[in-house]
Amino acid sequence: MTTENPSQLTEERIAEELIENNSTHKEVIETVISSLEQNDSAMVSKTEEAYLWKFQYGSVEVYVQLSGESDEDLLTVWASVLNLPAKDEPGLMRRLLEMNWSETFETRFGIANDRVLVLTQRTVAELSPGEISRAITLVATIADDNDEALKEEFGAS
Repeated sequence: MTTENPSQLTEERIAEELIENNSTHKEVIETVISSLEQNDSAMVSKTEEAYLWKFQYGSVEVYVQLSGESDEDLLTVWASVLNLPAKDEPGLMRRLLEMNWSETFETRFGIANDRVLVLTQRTVAELSPGEISRAITLVATIADDNDEALKEEFGAS
């Protein structure tokens, strides 16, 4: 009997398959998104500089941006969990900082454009398929697990 988290098993399986295929970061991202998205919700936008994917996971929209394939390029994953302003913003900030310490693994809560986000970002230098899968899965799961409770407690003031 295994005690591993089912999402870990999925991440590992995806990573193993993609490593064997020598996939590009773009291909890895598309494979991970196809395993997580719901209701055929995945969309992609490409500019000369970057790719941007959006997909639905539970009650949140998750965004994945890849600025390119060179070592200096960035993988950024984020999902909005709460719009600001909020009730009891000092209490909200304390809660988010406490959660950043104990519940977010490689992700974190942050604020951008008057929204509380779950996010992670790193360069693509030596980025493995397993790390890509973990980043996307963690952001999606943590955002979906926390958005409704945060909205209920701290929603619009």
